Amino acid sequence: MAQLNTKVKLYLEANSKTESELYNNNITLQNDGSGDYIKVWNVSGLTKPTDEQLNAFESQANDMEALNQVYSNRKSEYPTIEELVVALYDTEDKAAIDEKRAAVKLKYPKGV
Repeated sequence: MAQLNTKVKLYLEANSKTESELYNNNITLQNDGSGDYIKVWNVSGLTKPTDEQLNAFESQANDMEALNQVYSNRKSEYPTIEELVVALYDTEDKAAIDEKRAAVKLKYPKGV
């Protein structure tokens, strides 16, 4: 099940708003122990979404979260900046870096 903040981001984008609304105190998400909900909604020109409207983004939000997890996994296993700099000057290191990156991409395919 997708996170509420992901569905809210998609709702905002679908209504020509940006996710910055989540970060400038116009929207507050909260969990009181029984689940996430929208506590504050002060988005100019856009009404607070209903559960039905947010649930319409469930599939798209799941895909987005899965892709973000792939990016996170890849980032943690990709070569470091230091390794990349060294590889710029050493042909053997460059080949090893290319192999490492290819292995990580194979291990964590985008699938979307």
